[in-house]
Amino acid sequence: QDHIYSLLLTFGIALLMQGVLTNIYGVSGLRYSMPDLFKGGINLGFMFLPYYRAWVIGIALVVCFGTWFMIEKTKLGAYLRAGTEDAQLMQGFGINVPLLVSLTYGFGVALAAFAGVLAAPIYSVTPVMGSHILITVFAVVVIGGMGSIGGAIITGILMGVVEGLTKTFYPPASSAVIFLVMVVVLMFRPAGLFGKEA
Repeated sequence: QDHIYSLLLTFGIALLMQGVLTNIYGVSGLRYSMPDLFKGGINLGFMFLPYYRAWVIGIALVVCFGTWFMIEKTKLGAYLRAGTEDAQLMQGFGINVPLLVSLTYGFGVALAAFAGVLAAPIYSVTPVMGSHILITVFAVVVIGGMGSIGGAIITGILMGVVEGLTKTFYPPASSAVIFLVMVVVLMFRPAGLFGKEA
């Protein structure tokens, strides 16, 4: 439950900040030119893949795997996971849990900023440039299972494929298909596909 409350609080703060920045700067965006190195693309037969988007996919996979590895396979990640489960016990062992949590949130902010930089040549840079994916991200995290990094990564990729196929074969349903999947998953697995049952 703590994970859900943290996610909802983060979501609410994001919407609040978005509203404030929109009120100050408006919604007109700034275009960022694509690096010359990544201009053009390759024909895969069934689709045309721009070089820049291929690079974004590659670097995103590297960052996702690196984040998963750090949280699941390192001592720092073990401290973090233990700290979210029982902060008082970890503090009893001399671990500075508040500092660890603050650094984790800082890392999350850095990841979001990095994603914004990657998206800048594709979308206009505005205070609302990420608003269209906030609800989708929430649904993906819920489907994957709260607290499961690997689940969120796998679910994000799968839902991207599902949404893309839906756009191809029945575009009107593309914005709702992820939420339909979320409802079905929660009916049978309330903790998500990869989440641990309480």
